Amino acid sequence: MSEEIKSMRNVAFAGHGGAGKTTLAEAMLFKAGVTNRLGRVEEGNTVMDFQPEETKKQQSINTSFIKYTHDKHVVTLMDTPGDQNFFSAAKTCFPVADSMAFVIDGVGGPSAMTEEAAASALEYNLPGFVIINKLDRERSDFNTAVAACDTSLKKKIIPVCYPIGAEDGFKGLVNIVSGEAFEYDADGKATRIDIPADMADEIATDKEEFVENIAELDDDLLEKYLEGEELTEEEIKGAFRKGVLDAQFYPAICTSATKMIGVDVVFDFINDYMPSPLDRGAWIAKDADGNDVEVAPDPDAEFTGFVFATIVDPYAGRLSLFRVISGTLGKEGNVLNVTKDTKERFSQLLEIAGKEQKQITGALPGAIVAVAKLKSTLTGDTLTGGKNIQIPAPAPLPPCISFAISPKSKSDEDKIHEAVRKILEEDTGLTLRREEETRQTILSGRGLVHIEVTADKIQRKFNVGMDIATPKVAYRETFKKKVRVQGKHKKQSGGHGQYGDCWIELEPLPKNSGYEFVDKIVGGVIPKNYIPAVEAGIREAMQKGILAGFPCVDFRTTLDFGSYHAVDSSEMAFKTAGSLAFKNAAAQANAVLLEPIMKVSVKAPDDATGDIMGDMNSRRGRVLGMDSEGDKQIINALVPMSEMLRYAPDLGSMTGGRGTFTMEFELYDEVPPDLAKKIIDQVNAEKEG
Repeated sequence: MSEEIKSMRNVAFAGHGGAGKTTLAEAMLFKAGVTNRLGRVEEGNTVMDFQPEETKKQQSINTSFIKYTHDKHVVTLMDTPGDQNFFSAAKTCFPVADSMAFVIDGVGGPSAMTEEAAASALEYNLPGFVIINKLDRERSDFNTAVAACDTSLKKKIIPVCYPIGAEDGFKGLVNIVSGEAFEYDADGKATRIDIPADMADEIATDKEEFVENIAELDDDLLEKYLEGEELTEEEIKGAFRKGVLDAQFYPAICTSATKMIGVDVVFDFINDYMPSPLDRGAWIAKDADGNDVEVAPDPDAEFTGFVFATIVDPYAGRLSLFRVISGTLGKEGNVLNVTKDTKERFSQLLEIAGKEQKQITGALPGAIVAVAKLKSTLTGDTLTGGKNIQIPAPAPLPPCISFAISPKSKSDEDKIHEAVRKILEEDTGLTLRREEETRQTILSGRGLVHIEVTADKIQRKFNVGMDIATPKVAYRETFKKKVRVQGKHKKQSGGHGQYGDCWIELEPLPKNSGYEFVDKIVGGVIPKNYIPAVEAGIREAMQKGILAGFPCVDFRTTLDFGSYHAVDSSEMAFKTAGSLAFKNAAAQANAVLLEPIMKVSVKAPDDATGDIMGDMNSRRGRVLGMDSEGDKQIINALVPMSEMLRYAPDLGSMTGGRGTFTMEFELYDEVPPDLAKKIIDQVNAEKEG
């Protein structure tokens, strides 16, 4: 069994959208004989991007999984999304990979999501390597891309092969570890050739630099190297592999997936240098008391599994994807969901292969498998054979943008919430909440495209149409002037009449003080049992506002005088009187509109800070200050919520996708008069319409 585990590899393809991850994966599957044709993203016939939304947008939206076998090694490829809208689907899968292959566009170099993926690799201490792809494209440059990766990936990059030819003339590569050169034909078949004469001196220099870099990883080798002794290829390879497994650096290789150049090198690199589940070693779990517990990849130990993804199918039900961390799992059985403290049973063990699901008879540590129809299990849960330990789940990425959602037709009103709830089980990058004040259901996600694709999924999977709109802002109203008024309700219509009479003083309070009601009635001019009714009338009226129907805040009303009728007075009459008193006071107290102000924290590259602060000022924001975090700057500001509703795409444009932000409610503040008038007119017009 240990030999079988030793030959396993779990590799996540990570990097920015458009770098060619899916195309490279398709080339590998074709070369390995998994497929009999070469799938192409632009033709919509890939094994990895099979969902209709992916075919339509020609990009990965979910992480796809498939196995191939090469030279007695069984490799699970994870093709992760590189677009920030869908990066949550990548981030949940990184912990269950044993290594990461960063696929880099040889023209554009590493980009925002490559950096995010690299941060995950550092977080989980995953070994990795860099694949400079698309080297057949115009303006591609291997050395420039490698230098950029050295900065962006926060790790030393050591090239192990160099391209022969450039741009359209890229036709082969030189492996400086073995000293061999290869040229590729139109079918991606490699033929060994001599190192081109015009590259000989450069390759000799590169080899010397490579050997020096590797020697520095081992004190004995470094001493031998400095004394002028020649290191053997075996010594170099041994130190090289140890350095890779210890994640001391990322090796870099060169490819063109579309021309099938270097695909064989990727195969060999994964087999020879990437870790097996045994190389990765023990996972750290928490016991019931919060203490660390090591969970080793031992096939004879009790089963432990970590659920990292969920697929929801309206017909087949919920599919839970998990990695076997320890123990050997049979084709059916019972497990304990430690996270939910509930027992689960499965009757089929499945292996995911693109859109296909294959039944398997068992799974060893390191295997990526799935089971269907677990009742309570969701992404992030820990499954065991009975032991009470949990694998810590990665925190979901915070949403960047929110939209109000509603059904396209009244017939879908009951269905839409259930459909969205099921999609939330599948997509940890989404959150849903109900804003009672605006009476809107708010769906938040990583970007506009994320929300639009979610709407498409809901339509396809559950036949429910969903409209999205910019959320309404929950404004408030308050007062600037102190006034004293009467509220009197008198009605006679035969029999008992209605009589309630009260005088109140309304005065402004400081920001965020809320509302206060003060009872200063003396002499029984209003009986004690009617005073709560006056307060209730004021509270009910203040919720409906005076300017545009928004709740009123930050003021005090003092009830100080009134009168009553022994027969005609009642709680209802005094409640009405209280309401009238508030409305009379509000009309005279210089009401103003308040807006929610958000505390915004933007993390971005240093060269974008000027643009960001200028943009904040244009949004009526107030910059509070700046902090540093690594090579990024953090800009803190207070900005009106209305100005931040569609900030995510604007920030992406200003930072080339490298900026992120969080925001939370801070306080309510007065809206400038000219803008307040526009808002009030618009809200009132909508009511009339």
